[in-house]
Amino acid sequence: MADNSAPFEQTFREMFRRHAAGVAIITVNYQDEPYGFTATSVASLSARPPRFTFNMARSSRSWPAVANTQYLGVHMLGLENQELAARFASPGNRFEGNHWEIGPHGVPILKDVAGWLIGEVQMRLSFENNAVVVVQVVDGQVGGEGSPLLYHGGAYGQPMPLDYEI
Repeated sequence: MADNSAPFEQTFREMFRRHAAGVAIITVNYQDEPYGFTATSVASLSARPPRFTFNMARSSRSWPAVANTQYLGVHMLGLENQELAARFASPGNRFEGNHWEIGPHGVPILKDVAGWLIGEVQMRLSFENNAVVVVQVVDGQVGGEGSPLLYHGGAYGQPMPLDYEI
């Protein structure tokens, strides 16, 4: 069967550049080494039991860690975490410094974020070079109030309230 998606790849990229998404960081401890990456694909799956999902490329340096561990963390980022988001989206040692600590189930926990959840991986669904990961929450903590960090049009941003009267 021929691949007819090529003409729509640019349209796809442009459409999703216009779709604002919340920014999160996924962390995992694999063979006593911390791994982490910035993700905009985190989504709530269910409230009972509390589950979330995220997508990732299986070619990612972090995939072996996610594929072979039982617990991982998701950290929701606020506007003040833009530098942290950029750090975990770039190559290099993402865990150099004192911005994290070991948390429940040995998962790296990032400090001063909007909140974090630790979850047990329930399913990894691979499709070509990508994977959808389903995680059931076993621990977590909500941080302070503030504006969420968004990713839109290739840049970080913040939501703006609509100014209208009812």
